Amino acid sequence: MKFDPVMQVEELKGHAGPSPAPAELRVYIDALQWAEACVFCFPTWWSGMPAVLKGYFDRVWRPGVAFDLPTDGGTIKPALVNIRRMGIVTTFGSPWWYTRLYMHDPGRKVLLRGLKSMCGRTEKHLYLAKYSVEGISNEEREKFARKVEQRFERF
Repeated sequence: MKFDPVMQVEELKGHAGPSPAPAELRVYIDALQWAEACVFCFPTWWSGMPAVLKGYFDRVWRPGVAFDLPTDGGTIKPALVNIRRMGIVTTFGSPWWYTRLYMHDPGRKVLLRGLKSMCGRTEKHLYLAKYSVEGISNEEREKFARKVEQRFERF
């Protein structure tokens, strides 16, 4: 869809205020507010998501869409209560121990603690990761792909 992940200065100025989202984001916002589930499939780079995906979250999962900011400065309130399931499939070049034990799984925390908290309370989630992908065989790749298919059949 040629999504532009770059937030321009004028958009940033109105991001937390009453300004409407830029018109080019409407198709993404409408889809997000319509959806009952979101599935994200991406390679993990430097312990995080690709820049285009990060830009999507920055620009589309915005105040007034993904959450509401109380004027009194209180706790933000989730606004995507229509989304009850979130699925993530990602790959890593690094080994599992580096990502999970040493880095404490930062990407998983952003998605399943941060973004998931903007969604409906009855939400189920699925997080599938394959580590050290640059050194695995085609057989191991196919096994992971079958696992993904099987898990999403029940999702």
